[in-house]
Amino acid sequence: MQLLRTILIIILVYYLIKIIARYVLPVLAKYFIRKAIENSQNPYSQSGSKKGDIRVDHPSKKIRNQDNLGEYIDYEEIDEK
Repeated sequence: MQLLRTILIIILVYYLIKIIARYVLPVLAKYFIRKAIENSQNPYSQSGSKKGDIRVDHPSKKIRNQDNLGEYIDYEEIDEK
């Protein structure tokens, strides 16, 4: 009897997932696609700046020390004949 009950539960869960995938996931996908399109068409709405404003991104103030990268050693392959 337990085996029959387990099989029945597995079948019910399968059909529930199938129904959710058919009806709920497309609605969620449309919602997220719509939000992505709105954000890509109006990128200034979240940053607080207005359309036409100029924004300059400066490089970081840290200057990397090139001396710590190591020493370059030129080498040649030697034929062992």
